[in-house]
Amino acid sequence: MQQNGVYDLLRMLEISLEEGFPIVPRKFTVVKTKEIETLIDRIYASLPVEVQEARAFLRRKDEYQIEAQQKAEKIINDAQAEADRKLSEADFIKALEREGIRIRTQVQQECEEIKRKAMEEAENIRAQATEDAMRTKEGAELYAEQVLTNLEKNLTQQQQIVKNGQVYMEKLRSDSFGSYDVPTSYSSERAQQFSDYRMD
Repeated sequence: MQQNGVYDLLRMLEISLEEGFPIVPRKFTVVKTKEIETLIDRIYASLPVEVQEARAFLRRKDEYQIEAQQKAEKIINDAQAEADRKLSEADFIKALEREGIRIRTQVQQECEEIKRKAMEEAENIRAQATEDAMRTKEGAELYAEQVLTNLEKNLTQQQQIVKNGQVYMEKLRSDSFGSYDVPTSYSSERAQQFSDYRMD
């Protein structure tokens, strides 16, 4: 199409705009959008090939820029998401470490408490055993003392019996020099005397 055809199309565009309905306060005009778009497409089609290629290139450039911007935004969003994920993992690990420290401290405190109670119980058992041993020792000493006292008393009685027997035998020897013929009444009297010596 010749250049005059472009001018004709531009004139038709102007006419379409002039035929539009003005809106008070005449800053805006109502036009037939479909008709205007058709005229613009015909104008672009009437332009030289170089101009059309340049227009297509500009469109592709805009598309490339949009695509690049979308990719950049996606990379940024992915990086932010990864950073948030790692931060979340770091917070989780820190929380686990804090919980581990809390559990370890609690276990240590419980072990110390168990150790303290065990030592107290062992001390109580030792004190009770010492007290029981002292009581047993005192009881044994008291029993031994009683046994020895009874034994001493028995020995004293036995010594007295032996001593009385010796005295009686001594009297018998003295009397035997006087007479060998001992009346029956005399023998009974000596036996009673020996019995009296034992009782003494």
